[in-house]
Amino acid sequence: MQVMIKSCRDVNRFADCHLHQVDLLEIRWRELYPYVSKFVILESNTTFTGIPKPRFFASNRDRFALAEDKVVHDVFHSKIVSSGSRDDPLILERRQRIAMDRLIRRSGISYGDVLKMSDADEIPSPNTLKLLQWCDGLPKVMHLELRNYLYSFEFSVDYNSWRATAHIYCPQTRYHHSRQTDNLIFSDAGWHCSFCFRLIQDIVFKMTAYSHADRVRHKDFLNYSRIQRLICQGDDLFNLLPEEYTFKELTKKMGPIPRSASAVHLPTYLIKNAEELRFLLPGGYLRA
Repeated sequence: MQVMIKSCRDVNRFADCHLHQVDLLEIRWRELYPYVSKFVILESNTTFTGIPKPRFFASNRDRFALAEDKVVHDVFHSKIVSSGSRDDPLILERRQRIAMDRLIRRSGISYGDVLKMSDADEIPSPNTLKLLQWCDGLPKVMHLELRNYLYSFEFSVDYNSWRATAHIYCPQTRYHHSRQTDNLIFSDAGWHCSFCFRLIQDIVFKMTAYSHADRVRHKDFLNYSRIQRLICQGDDLFNLLPEEYTFKELTKKMGPIPRSASAVHLPTYLIKNAEELRFLLPGGYLRA
């Protein structure tokens, strides 16, 4: 079901909640700042696999000075696993999301406010937020359909990113990054740029740190030259088949992702800062 929103009103508060990646986080906040009342960000001292990590947001806070008056930030202190051991990353991820629920409540959110939940690399468009901000009759929960990109905005995969959600905040609202409703989705609502990092070392870090780190089945998967070659080709880092439910869709997506030379319908801040963010645009696939 596609949602068409027509009648409009003002919204008291707009809260934006996510985990973070610094370059995409800056694009996100620059795009959304005029429409968001609070940016709620939870930073962990470890990855989902229990590996210690720097506090990237804290060390780059000067980049986000424009939103300082709207930032609600906290640090989640997770257990650091011993060398050679490994906790279930999904359990660690779930604990962080429970901590996010607490932080949302502390942010001053009120019942009836619009709360958007997504990860940092899932960026809703300003037009989407304008509609959500000004319109009456919003459903309690609605998924946001985002266009999927891999490595940069040169490699457009599909429109199957749906985990980002918009909620009308109520006592039952909980932070989730999974299916919340079966038939409500806001079509063409923004962008999801996965593994869109400036440096290969950041790609390697994510490959070994995120919830699906078990996909790194061989040491050579982390070889810098291999990763650069696959980025240039638009091919899969983990040598996996596409995640699809029919053979028709699976065969359509096998092989490298077709390139796009278009910069149409991309985040405005990205286009205005094309030189600085060249690695995210068509032709900018070489990584340091």
